[in-house]
Amino acid sequence: MPDYRPPLDRELLLADVAEMYYLEGKRQSEIAHLIGLTTSMVSRLLTEAHQRHMVDIRIRRPLQSDYALENELRERYALQTVCVVTVRNHEFTFLKYLGGAGAQTFKRFLTPNSIIGVAWGTTLSILADELEVPAPVPSRLVELVGAMGSRNSEYEGHGIITRLADKLGSEHYILNSPFLCSTAATAQALLANEILSRPLDLARQAQIALMGAGSLELPYATVYRYGYFSSEMMEELRQAGAVGNVCGLYYDINGRDAGADFCDRVITIKKEDLLSIPIRIVVAGGDDKVKPILGALRGGYLNVLVTDSLTARMVLDMDEKH
Repeated sequence: MPDYRPPLDRELLLADVAEMYYLEGKRQSEIAHLIGLTTSMVSRLLTEAHQRHMVDIRIRRPLQSDYALENELRERYALQTVCVVTVRNHEFTFLKYLGGAGAQTFKRFLTPNSIIGVAWGTTLSILADELEVPAPVPSRLVELVGAMGSRNSEYEGHGIITRLADKLGSEHYILNSPFLCSTAATAQALLANEILSRPLDLARQAQIALMGAGSLELPYATVYRYGYFSSEMMEELRQAGAVGNVCGLYYDINGRDAGADFCDRVITIKKEDLLSIPIRIVVAGGDDKVKPILGALRGGYLNVLVTDSLTARMVLDMDEKH
């Protein structure tokens, strides 16, 4: 093997050291001998490579399911499919596992030439990032809900549906309207517009709906966190009895419609059209999602649930108490 000559450029040196350590499996002492530095210097170079974001480590944790909770949820709510991924806590990393489980479940229902309705939210954004398919699945993806207009575009519908379409090699249709209008009359006028109504016409033909379950608990609610709803608007919905929403359709703990005046201002798929979609997948988890999930289950908004073990247990416990 020819003698190694460290490059003069520091970034190239960092890349060489990182490749030898992470890709070639060399020990730090071996690398130090090759490049003529001390082992402690190699360790510092690896740390610097991390700090410069030159090293990207991804852990593929196997997803473990809680079959007992899956069976209990499936039987109690007559669900078609349930995926309950086992987690230790509700720290932020659990959403990555939940998004991965959602991606795996979504793939089970993917068939070429499907029409897929897509909502928005944090967990669906992670699902879009985690989704991997071995080959294109030509489909038509369509937004189910108007735009939040959020600066956090990765969680917003346009960003999610675009990323999903890129991964699936599919067409996508944007619902170019705000999620919430100032008045019910404005919402009705927008819905009467032929160009705007075309995506919702396509959504009514969907075979799959991919959704989250929105919370009304502050500060967790996505619409509040990203500045789309004020605390006063959230309180107005809570006073109307709402505990959560699917696609902007708000409901109480028993799944009954709530906040009708508010919902009349929302640009979204109609409830009866949503409930006619054969596969309705909700991916949600966390302490703040217990009531939204329970209300959605009781209201029949979904027939496929992806959640985590802690949330599933809390949903079942709350159901027994209420």
